[in-house]
Amino acid sequence: MAQDLAVVVGASGGIGSELHRALSRSGGFHEVIGLGRASDPPLDLLDEGSVEACAAWLKARGGAIRTILDATGALCVEGTRPEKSLRELDPAAMARSFAINTIGPAMLMKHFLPLLPRTDRSVFATLSARVGSIGDNRLGGWYAYRSSKAALNQLVHTASIELARRNPDAICVALHPGTVRTDLSEGFVKSGLEVQPPELAARRLVAVVDMLTPEQSGGFYDHLGKSIPW
Repeated sequence: MAQDLAVVVGASGGIGSELHRALSRSGGFHEVIGLGRASDPPLDLLDEGSVEACAAWLKARGGAIRTILDATGALCVEGTRPEKSLRELDPAAMARSFAINTIGPAMLMKHFLPLLPRTDRSVFATLSARVGSIGDNRLGGWYAYRSSKAALNQLVHTASIELARRNPDAICVALHPGTVRTDLSEGFVKSGLEVQPPELAARRLVAVVDMLTPEQSGGFYDHLGKSIPW
């Protein structure tokens, strides 16, 4: 019988490291594998060849990969801050934001979704953000980050349809981790928000992943399991 494995991409980040720890402590997997720029083999989200090589390495290891969590993403890119108005839009910064928040995760889906078993339950979850919800946007601003996450949500929903043809029990979702006390959120936390330590956010996300059903595949959920409008 194949041994069940889990994979965390971005495992060296503030929330990625805690997701790796939470999955390891769950006892549900023979091994939890962390991938990132410092792992062996290294995974560079901006280099498809690197993503493909990591997928080939995982496939060669054997075992049934039941859970893949993508904890990558960036709000501030190369020193830029989220835009407050259209006047601040910069095409290079927008392209970089889409490369990290949209195209990189898309390459993960391209090369990692085929690693999920063809039978029984498995999960691919990527960290999106509530600000990527078009229906929930009432404040404006943050153009590049919002739009890159909205595009990620569309990719997740579309990929889930294709994945279901391969394995109806497989799940592909976007998750909003809430406001987490990490370098990404530093300087952007507003009063009145619940700011979670990374370990709490990770435990909540793992709990959501555990409760998801195939009927929820393609959806967008927060760290408490509540559906978020597109």
